[in-house]
Amino acid sequence: MASSLDALEREIETQNALFHELRLSGSDPAGLEEVKKKLGELKRSLGQAKAKAAGDSSAASGSKDGAAKKKERILLKTPKGTRDYGPTEMFCREYVERIVKDCFTTYGGSCLDTPVFERKEILAGKYGEDAKLIFDLMDQGGEQLSLRYDHTVPLARYLAMMGGTNTQSKLWQVGKVYRRDNPVMSKGRMREFSQADFDISGVWDPMIPDAEVISLVCTILSKLDVGEFTIKINHRRILDGIFEVCGVPADKIRTISSAVDKLDKLPWADVKKEMTEEKGLDPSVADRIGEYVKHKGGPELLDQLFADTALSANASAKQGLEDMGLLFTYLSAYNVLDKISFDMSLARGLDYYTGIIYEAIVEASAPPGFKANPPVDPSSAPAAPPKKKTKKVKNENGEEEEEIDESQVGVGSIAAGGRYDNLVGMFSAAASGDAKSKGSIPCIGISIGLDRIFAIVWPRWVEKGIRSKETMVYIMAAGDGLLVERMKLVKELRDAGIKADFLAKKKPKLPVQFAAGERDEVPFAVILGENEIKEGYVMVKQQRWEMVDGKKVKVLAEGDEKGERVNRGQLIDWLRATQIWKDWEEGKL
Repeated sequence: MASSLDALEREIETQNALFHELRLSGSDPAGLEEVKKKLGELKRSLGQAKAKAAGDSSAASGSKDGAAKKKERILLKTPKGTRDYGPTEMFCREYVERIVKDCFTTYGGSCLDTPVFERKEILAGKYGEDAKLIFDLMDQGGEQLSLRYDHTVPLARYLAMMGGTNTQSKLWQVGKVYRRDNPVMSKGRMREFSQADFDISGVWDPMIPDAEVISLVCTILSKLDVGEFTIKINHRRILDGIFEVCGVPADKIRTISSAVDKLDKLPWADVKKEMTEEKGLDPSVADRIGEYVKHKGGPELLDQLFADTALSANASAKQGLEDMGLLFTYLSAYNVLDKISFDMSLARGLDYYTGIIYEAIVEASAPPGFKANPPVDPSSAPAAPPKKKTKKVKNENGEEEEEIDESQVGVGSIAAGGRYDNLVGMFSAAASGDAKSKGSIPCIGISIGLDRIFAIVWPRWVEKGIRSKETMVYIMAAGDGLLVERMKLVKELRDAGIKADFLAKKKPKLPVQFAAGERDEVPFAVILGENEIKEGYVMVKQQRWEMVDGKKVKVLAEGDEKGERVNRGQLIDWLRATQIWKDWEEGKL
């Protein structure tokens, strides 16, 4: 039976590799479906065989007392929707985080950290239809807990606990959040992922913090290698005014908002169908909404909306339009208007937004066949992306779940946020039992999806062949090993803030040391010898690598083969004066 199981597992591995090869090469869908079908049959056969083997083993153990029991195998894999990041990938992720954190502090932010789990009642009722994605934990010592869904609600809870005294603050935090969603791992859509949040709280003059946050996200994305990006902006008050003018019942506004928010991924016909058939909205009301939410543009769109007498007569919409006019003035001062799209379809489904809302998108945000920021003319609306072929499959626990074709899914927005003026007050009121509590603190913030940015940046790093370590100097020795001398020099360099390393062998051969340094693409090889130590100098070879025909190749300039003789006492200054060092300090990886 064991050999039969092994054979099935090998066949599954072969079939799985074939499936991925065909999928990546864009093979005929019918052939791909046939391979997938066979793979499913093999997995079912394996499951049945394992169940039979387990039954046989149980029967044998019952009849043969003291017989040796075969040790159960464990499945070595990360939980669904999670993944490991190796050292090379982490170097890229940490590079992204460093840029984000540096921008946060540049804009005057202070760091905050909140627990990875919260009391369940803290998170309940804050996320609209997405509340089903919250990870609930088992009872722990009498507390019902849930893993945090984002950083915004924990921040609001923190501010409420401070009693409303922590006003006019800029706070940021970076950490893991959790959502029980169907993951799309290759696009950075996961169940455990990292977010970086920046929030401004307190009473300020109108729209200044809003412009500051949008300027911040433009600065961050400009520094990262994400390509061209767009910041889509809308205002909840304008949307609410549109819904009132169009006749949307108050109890349907949030669910209709969620449907409208899909207009960047689905054609209007599909969005209207969801609003009417699934949400029960009158078709004529849906048509009136469509006349508004298909619009997008810049400051000029404001004039068009102000000219709409029905909309401008609505108090909520009028306030939102005035806010947007002020915001555009400030964004012009920040010189980021070319990155902004006033998009009437942007709705953001979370329940706590009260004012400006926005999200950052790139070309990879949209699924195949859909542009990230499609044109506004309804007659030229983009065609629907290919229908995703989804089916129910059984996981290793025998539970049914939906299988997603990752090739038909976009990365989604890489940053998003908005104004939430009532969330802190909601917590303060709930804590005091006073519905008229004065503990409200206006807030606005942005959440940056670090895993989604990594999904975009990482392939470009691989293509460019960017190195994966920050080690700048590798200390080597010719002849007798000179271990103690190597240790002294590496300590001297490290004390000076220079990242240095050496081979942990007593008497390594020089080619072996060079090979170790070259594996990490260390740009400076410092070579010690008996004579050099006596005369007070070292030999330094500058090394660099380039991508040639898809492979990393070491490049040597004329005279680099032997290296350069450098005075030992001047080595640190000499290293810092080189162009390689200056480029590295400027972030040219």
